[in-house]
Amino acid sequence: MFIPPKRSPSPANGVLYRQGDVLLKKITHLPTGWQKHSGVTLALGEITGHSHRIQETDRAQLWQQGNQLFLEVTAPATLIHEEHSAIALTEGIYQVWRQREYRPEAYVEVED
Repeated sequence: MFIPPKRSPSPANGVLYRQGDVLLKKITHLPTGWQKHSGVTLALGEITGHSHRIQETDRAQLWQQGNQLFLEVTAPATLIHEEHSAIALTEGIYQVWRQREYRPEAYVEVED
C-alpha cells in the first residue's frame, strides 16, 4: 500500500520527507567536495537489520562527507523500509538526516 509522503508545504524551507528515523529535505543543488558513496542504503537498523533504501538502485546516487549524506535521485524512485510506508521521491537532491536521541552525556542515533 502506498501512502503519500508527509511534506512541508513551504518551498522556502524545502520539501521534507520522514520515514521512521530518517528525514530527507529536498534542496536545490549538491554542495561541492562530496564523495560518491556506494549503494543506496540511507540507514541500516543495528537491531533489526532493516534498512531505509532506494528500491530502484539505478535511479539514485548517495554522496557522503564524514557522517553527512546527500541523495541524488535521477528519475522517480521509491524510498522503502520493512516497517514503514514507501515514499515516492521525485528527481532532485535531498539532504539526509538520521534522528538522534538526546542524552545529557551524548547524542545517540535512534535505532530502528
